[in-house]
Amino acid sequence: MDATPAPREAPPARTLKLLSANIQAGSVTRRYSDYVTRSWSYALPSEVKRRSLDVIARLASRHDIVGLQESDPGSLRSGFTNQTHYLAEHGGFDYWSHQPNRNVGGVASSANGLLSKLEPTEVLDHPLPGRIKGRGVLLARFGGGDDGLTVAIAHLSLGANSRKAQLAYIAELLSQYPHAVLMGDFNCPWDVPEMDVLFRHTRLRPPVRPVLTFPSWGPERAIDHILVSEGMDYRNVHAVRAARSDHLALALELQVPPRALR
Repeated sequence: MDATPAPREAPPARTLKLLSANIQAGSVTRRYSDYVTRSWSYALPSEVKRRSLDVIARLASRHDIVGLQESDPGSLRSGFTNQTHYLAEHGGFDYWSHQPNRNVGGVASSANGLLSKLEPTEVLDHPLPGRIKGRGVLLARFGGGDDGLTVAIAHLSLGANSRKAQLAYIAELLSQYPHAVLMGDFNCPWDVPEMDVLFRHTRLRPPVRPVLTFPSWGPERAIDHILVSEGMDYRNVHAVRAARSDHLALALELQVPPRALR
């Protein structure tokens, strides 16, 4: 009598460490008054910013995929250093991309940035709608087909009406992807009305336990998020200091199904 072969076990999910960080272009902000008393530092280069980048690079190096906001793409205030590239080189990332999205006369520029130890199959740059132009979402695809892991990095507007339009755009962008992650500085908590469109039209789910990230010297608001689609588990969500930025960074461990990384 022939033996019945034992059923094959499904391959285990892969654990990826994710980090989202608004790095404030390496600036030092320790209290609200610094926005006034240290305003010069937000427009001029300094050695302090380079040291801050080295601290952030060490933090980033412990993760597999990192989303950056307010990373200077090479203006005067960073000493004409592309900060995303600098962090990739000093953090041990083989793959990086950035999306410059705001330029103030060449003095101060800002970008979303991607650092990855996995090779993306595609990276797309999408401008976001808003009353004031200059916001965007950087979208990276890993694996093949619609089942692949999709990571989107965004920095949303301060105004609720602009955020509503931006979130509607992002919802349409991510609606077709079952394994999606949206990370960034949302400038709002997850439970405000404009976030509804995101949860209605994508598989992204609200955070189980929002983590306070702003201001970094005494966090009172959960405005930085890493949102994960249904069907992917995650754990160990926590905030961590990103040098002296006014935001704490947000990290988690994501369980990715094998089919999402083929």
